[in-house]
Amino acid sequence: MKRQNAIAAPLAGFVPEHFRLSIEAGITTITLNRPEKKNPLTFESYAELRDTFHALRFDDAVTAVVITGTGGNFSSGGDVFEIIEPLTRMEAAELHAFTAMTGDLVKAMRACPQPIVAAIEGICAGAGAILAMASDMRVGAAGAKVAFLFNRVGLAGCDMGACAMLPRLVGQGRASELLYTGRFMGAEEGERWGFFNRLAEAGGALAAAMELAKALTEGPTYANAVTKKMLHMEWAMGVDEAIDAEAIAQALCMKTGDFRRAFEAFAAKQKPVFEGN
Repeated sequence: MKRQNAIAAPLAGFVPEHFRLSIEAGITTITLNRPEKKNPLTFESYAELRDTFHALRFDDAVTAVVITGTGGNFSSGGDVFEIIEPLTRMEAAELHAFTAMTGDLVKAMRACPQPIVAAIEGICAGAGAILAMASDMRVGAAGAKVAFLFNRVGLAGCDMGACAMLPRLVGQGRASELLYTGRFMGAEEGERWGFFNRLAEAGGALAAAMELAKALTEGPTYANAVTKKMLHMEWAMGVDEAIDAEAIAQALCMKTGDFRRAFEAFAAKQKPVFEGN
């Protein structure tokens, strides 16, 4: 839990201890891999995920990230006996160190420039639901169920940024219901409420997420990174401030080779081939 940013870019060749990681055609796939327990998180996997997303900030070879789970489930959240039970025996300073570390994982996900697509099958609960929420886009499979379970273990719904981020996805009233009750939200409800960008057939979430990630890697990846940064920064801006910030950001994008390539392709009636610069 105390380890800080021990993973360095580039991530090619990195073999994590607590999940699977693969890189192909610019897409990094992170797979939570404890299917016998529905892919729960532990102190160690939290920290390794945090460090991995931090390293992605400096990995120019990666242009999109997909996060998923094995065995027909995304993640059941924090492991009851490997996290929750030890937390009941910790002192206040240790508890705050843990909650700050889990928050740092979400911060690292939001700070990495690559868009993150979550591919969600089956159970997506507790901290697993937070990982999905902190991603940029979510593909849900038929039968997927999402729950922010914190109140069911006697905790507040304000965990890892949920009270700030979830209302922006589904609205204040719907977020309040999910966080106060801890109930499961079904796949179709999640799409209707805006939590899921799209639905796939059962077993098809990863393929659909990879298709979306591939489309992102074929786009102007520098501009996509700017879009992600501005989407995050503008939560704390007034409208006029946001307009001024976007004017600067867009002017920078207009100096890129991809902007010139897009114009030349349009003039030649061809599809642009972006290079990320």
